[in-house]
Amino acid sequence: MKRSTKIISVVVIFFLVIATIIVARQMIGMHFKKKFGKRPPPGLIVAQVVNNNFSEKIESFGTAIPYKTQSFRVKKSELLSDLKLNEFIKKGEIVAKLKEGNIVAPFDGILGKRGLSEDVLGSENLFIITLDDSSIIYSDIKIPEVFAPYIKKGLPIEAGFSGYKNKIYNGVVDGVSSRINADTRSILTRIKIENQNLELMPGSLIEVTVKYNIRNSLGIPDTSLMLEGNKAYVYKVDDSNTAIKEEIKIGIRDSGYVEVISGLNEGDIIVAEGLKKVRPRGKIKPIER
Repeated sequence: MKRSTKIISVVVIFFLVIATIIVARQMIGMHFKKKFGKRPPPGLIVAQVVNNNFSEKIESFGTAIPYKTQSFRVKKSELLSDLKLNEFIKKGEIVAKLKEGNIVAPFDGILGKRGLSEDVLGSENLFIITLDDSSIIYSDIKIPEVFAPYIKKGLPIEAGFSGYKNKIYNGVVDGVSSRINADTRSILTRIKIENQNLELMPGSLIEVTVKYNIRNSLGIPDTSLMLEGNKAYVYKVDDSNTAIKEEIKIGIRDSGYVEVISGLNEGDIIVAEGLKKVRPRGKIKPIER
């Protein structure tokens, strides 16, 4: 009996030790889980819903035309001095000194040379020199007839020139044709660009964007938008810094912003970046840009 009692005692003590270890591990785990298990809310960039200018766009291209231009035919044998090519000439200055009389600039502009060509009589070579006033640049562009109801004089435009790839030139629609070309199914539109630095050169190809249907609407950064099928959502941040998933209706995109038709109000705070870190109805730490 004494031996069996000792065995039973050893077994009981063994199981008590095991149970104590298990309970101790659970208590320690709960302690550390309580202390370290709660993650701090992620810091996310937020933005305010504000009014922005939105517009629809038509893209086209055309050739740069100077405000004023004039050509002069000069016989090589008649020249008394070198021409000041690619230089700015003021109105009244001598363009070319000739034996039979000087050519005087009728307006301010840049003097250039079109090239050498044979005289109509074939007797002597001649220069064809040009004087261009490029302080204003025009361009005639073709707009598809589907946009004809929206094109009118005074609409703003943006133009680009390959010589200055990262620069935008602003201008306006200066005139619109009264009829649609039956061959091209387009309407001829003239644009006007102030070219004060003379960076746009006559004859260059310019890419043109015409803005129409300009309006002021609520806008949000396009990085805040979530698309799921045909629906659009954002995370709206309430007063307790909780991110709530809201469905919205959107319009067009323009310059990094998306037009909001419904679902948000001006002044609402939304998550602008880091959408993958957000959990619906989860807490966040707002960071303003």
